[in-house]
Amino acid sequence: TVFAIGSVSKAFTAAALAALVDDGKVKWNDPVAKHLPGFELFDPYVTRELTITDLLTHRSGLDRADMLWYGTTHDREEILRRLRFQKPTWSFRSHFGYNNNLFTTAGQLAARVSGQSWDQFLARRFFQPLRMTSTNTTAAALSSSPNLATPHSRLEGRVQPVPWRVLDNAGPAGSIYSNVTDMAQWIRLQLGAGQFEGRQLLSRDVLKEMHTPQIVIRPDATSTLLFPAAHFITYGLGWFMHDYQGRKVIDHTGNIDGMSALIALLPEENVGFVILSNLSSNSLPKSLEFKLLDLILRAPARDWSQELLKETRARDAQALATEQKLLQQRIPGTRPTLALEKYAGTYLDDLYGEAILSLTDGRLTMRVAGGGLSDLEHWHYDLFRATPREGPARRSMVTFTINAQGQVEELKLQTPGAAPAIFKGPSPSPLPAGTEAAKRPPK
Repeated sequence: TVFAIGSVSKAFTAAALAALVDDGKVKWNDPVAKHLPGFELFDPYVTRELTITDLLTHRSGLDRADMLWYGTTHDREEILRRLRFQKPTWSFRSHFGYNNNLFTTAGQLAARVSGQSWDQFLARRFFQPLRMTSTNTTAAALSSSPNLATPHSRLEGRVQPVPWRVLDNAGPAGSIYSNVTDMAQWIRLQLGAGQFEGRQLLSRDVLKEMHTPQIVIRPDATSTLLFPAAHFITYGLGWFMHDYQGRKVIDHTGNIDGMSALIALLPEENVGFVILSNLSSNSLPKSLEFKLLDLILRAPARDWSQELLKETRARDAQALATEQKLLQQRIPGTRPTLALEKYAGTYLDDLYGEAILSLTDGRLTMRVAGGGLSDLEHWHYDLFRATPREGPARRSMVTFTINAQGQVEELKLQTPGAAPAIFKGPSPSPLPAGTEAAKRPPK
């Protein structure tokens, strides 16, 4: 059965660069700008110094900025172009900051150097020789899969099916679809020092580099949930690494709309496994991982399901408390400063693009970067709550700033867990095609 593997795809992107290192076409410490002319980040120093290794290790100083690709119409090249507008959150190479956009950059670099798309390169160098015949990189190819899992998410407290999310624009960060049989061949390659059935697909040196820690991850609430009992957590090239029962564990999770995945390697035991599930943001893969680790290493049994359930419930309780606090802070009986039609129009942000607000049947809707529609509910004063019409995406808060002339000056979009996005504007909404006013030539 085919599932989405999400960010488990990142190791494939790292392997694509490793193959190019083997070919002598790139070096791990090559500047990205050497192979991607025109590549630019907000900080000129980082633009000059950022290497291929930096792309694959989440140490650029940039936070996630997932709104750049998630549910948008920006293609891979446009994502790269817009990265120059993202201000850093941390200093360069000082902090682990998970970033999908730089893995997309790594995929585009592999495409530029190889002369093939990232998708074609993976198929030729890995999927075909590993006989991963059910594995693909695009949502369009799912229609040919005879055995396909249905994605599910928790919406309003109930588990229900959700549509497949098209991830092609962020493919190198997480758009691979596969099954356990195919992924087992990938594991054999990883544990076989780059060799598969007598053929050396990757050299021992590049595989060793991928499995070598590159940056330390400081423990926090999230890492405690993902890596319980670990003394040290690090990141290599497309892989997490940590200790467990005196052994080195190399693993990675993947999570996208309706799907959760996990892959784990114990190189000293020559064992690996993959867990695929069709429910997003669930802790079952992690609890199964540590149950399997205990069995493989003959460690004392622990009720990992119960322990991670406790952690999950604590996280859910915190989210509920945040929602209740928001409700308590809501001021009843207020109205927006302006008539709703004054908020409609096209707002612009250099990093994310357009946020188009429309007024239909007396209600405001918002579409960011060509993505799905969200309904805006008046919260209080000039604060609105945006609720996506499709999928499990979380609600966001939208704040409008009114200037001294009584006009909307900017829109601030705050999504949980992300830095706020500031959109300037608005320019007037375009009139519907076919109306008399729309047909008049400009003065």
